[in-house]
Amino acid sequence: MMEIIRRTVPPSAHTLAQSGVHPVLARIFAARGIIETGELDTTLAGLPSFASLRGIEAAANRLADAIERRERIVIVADYDADGATACAVGVRGLSAMGADIGFVVPNRFEYGYGLTPEIVAQAAAHSPRLIVTVDNGIASHDGVAAAVALGIEVLITDHHLPGATLPSPALIVNPNQPDCAFACKHLAGVGVMFYVLLATRATLRARGRLPDGGPHLAKLLDLVALGTVADVVRLDRVNRTLVGQGLARIRAGRAHPGVTALFTAAGRDHRRATAYHLGFVAGPRLNAAGRLADMTVGIRCLLADTAASALPLATELDRLNHERRDVEAVMQEAALLDLAARTAEAADADAWTLCLYRPEWHQGVIGIVASRLKEQFHRPAIVFARGKGDELKGSGRSIPGFHLRDALDLIDKRAPGVITRFGGHAFAAGLTLSKAALPRFAAVFETVAREQLTAAQLKRALETDGVLAPGELNLDLATVLHDEVWGQGFPAPIFDDTFAVSAQRVVGERHSRLVLTRAGERFDAILFNHVDSLPASIRAAYRPDLNEWNGTASLQLVIEHWE
Repeated sequence: MMEIIRRTVPPSAHTLAQSGVHPVLARIFAARGIIETGELDTTLAGLPSFASLRGIEAAANRLADAIERRERIVIVADYDADGATACAVGVRGLSAMGADIGFVVPNRFEYGYGLTPEIVAQAAAHSPRLIVTVDNGIASHDGVAAAVALGIEVLITDHHLPGATLPSPALIVNPNQPDCAFACKHLAGVGVMFYVLLATRATLRARGRLPDGGPHLAKLLDLVALGTVADVVRLDRVNRTLVGQGLARIRAGRAHPGVTALFTAAGRDHRRATAYHLGFVAGPRLNAAGRLADMTVGIRCLLADTAASALPLATELDRLNHERRDVEAVMQEAALLDLAARTAEAADADAWTLCLYRPEWHQGVIGIVASRLKEQFHRPAIVFARGKGDELKGSGRSIPGFHLRDALDLIDKRAPGVITRFGGHAFAAGLTLSKAALPRFAAVFETVAREQLTAAQLKRALETDGVLAPGELNLDLATVLHDEVWGQGFPAPIFDDTFAVSAQRVVGERHSRLVLTRAGERFDAILFNHVDSLPASIRAAYRPDLNEWNGTASLQLVIEHWE
């Protein structure tokens, strides 16, 4: 059962409206914590300086030294979209400053996550003097030790939450490391790498090594935007700026060929790109390489310099994404069967967590299945697949109020030895444990969830921005909303109201095209995955959207929930 809850509109909405903000947007922004118009500034000039990032000066100096000495640098990437874009940003940015640079990316199924000793050995084959990690490394104690033993220095650029100790000796740039004063704690890995490039360029300029000023790093913002949205980090002001500026480049046709090719392969027009398309169109296709095969193909796509070389790679990524969907559907069906069987047992009928494993499940898709289960049942969910030997690899997703990475840390302290490795964020985390430890882990996971959550937090709720007054719901509003940056922590607005259902017809065999009326106003609407007849009157939660056809845009309501 879904409950519709209307967001509270604070007094700052009036202040924003008086400052010239669109009245509806003023209410929306205020409900998301915006107090003054300065917080809406998403120009590059409004970004905080790199200087407050702990370790950034040492990192920039070391990279500048490597560039001046023509030392070989190898980037060690992660196998998700954030890691792939961070790698592409690093390779493009550093090479434009004169670096001798290459990259390696772990195969998820052979090496696992992060800077492991095995990956160090693979990187060492390229004879680097410096390894730079992107979107990983903050927990790679053994990997750093292995690199140092080979005479290779390590620069860690990461955004994941650190453990009790940091890898040493290593240079580290991570806004979440202790004593880092950088204002944005939600930078994705690609955002951290972008800031490292800004600092490195400034250092080389100060040394007189870039008489022409060096590369225009804003050209990389389409890649930064893609990785930021795909990693589902909180869209605070800094991230909204990075994403907004990147989207502007994509819409203007100034994106890298690989990014444009991802849109083309998906049959989407990059000129109408939104954060939604980065998260649900381009991002999944890029992620598919790391989930099912090797992220090298994804990184090569992002590094392609022409449309002709990028499109075949994007087409392969599109094919992998279709394959991923098929695998996901089979796994999700099996997961639902397992949950149904458990619910039939009195002991598991009231579980506050979901913890599932089947030996045949695909390790690269467990995170998506965990996300689907979390959304459907509104419970913290962890899905496991078989790893090497007797190991299980788990990927989890969580709900508001339950910090998943901190919960795993607590489990590790309460039940030492149950978890072999873990890491992540509040809403997403990964872990490794032995198959024999799974029952014990599931039991402690359930206990911790019951301690930290309330029954009310387990109820599914849909937050809306309330009712739009007559005349407010129009094409102009839909256009304004379309062009804003929405996402994690800054959700796209949803409104609710009571409508009369004047007409309904089935389209595409699975969806309903509707005509809704309210106070003399008529609206076209779409209700996906529903063909049964609706009652004469419904309360609907909806998104104002643009329906574009033959070059003409019209208002369309997308129904998210009805009752």
